[in-house]
Amino acid sequence: MFVGERMSHPPITVTPETSIHDAMHLMRTEHIRRAPVVSHGRLVGIVSLKDLINASPSPATTLSVWELNYLLSKLTVERVMTRDVYTVTVDTPIEEAARIMADRRIGGLPVMKGNELVGIITETDLFKIFLELMGARNPGVRATVSMVDEPGGLAKLTAAIANSGGNIIALGTFAGETASMSEVTFKVSGMTVDQVREVITPVVAKVIDVRESHP
Repeated sequence: MFVGERMSHPPITVTPETSIHDAMHLMRTEHIRRAPVVSHGRLVGIVSLKDLINASPSPATTLSVWELNYLLSKLTVERVMTRDVYTVTVDTPIEEAARIMADRRIGGLPVMKGNELVGIITETDLFKIFLELMGARNPGVRATVSMVDEPGGLAKLTAAIANSGGNIIALGTFAGETASMSEVTFKVSGMTVDQVREVITPVVAKVIDVRESHP
């Protein structure tokens, strides 16, 4: 899966000359929390709703409404935007985009195709992918097990479920308690909780949890 498949597009953008007031209004109307800043077709920065709120006068100010509106009309995105922007391309693997966001503690990345801004990938897009990965919108039996991290281990688990008439509708592997162990969470349809527990117990190191799961 690549960024280009899951990005939001076309991106909602602002210019450096956009006023803070207009940028805040745009974000709230469009229900977004960040926007790439584009000047003459070129990406020059990114601004978040948090940046705009921090730049706005405090509610405790003694300024009048007219004075506040005047100040906000004069203060532009260029004053508060981040200029050094991390970007990805349409063919960047989705997990690489997630790693950049996690490591850099940022909530979104503009997506480029050559020199053209074509979209933005955000933490919300990643949350939606995680829901799909874990089958969160599908009913079934959800199980979490601990397994020895060795060749063929996962194949034994999936074969045991398939041979019992179960259908794996989601599966994710995660780091275990030690380097030699893995934690596997999966969701199965066509089997009961007791059937799943009985089938998987002989082929895993430990059954951590088995339960019915409904969206």
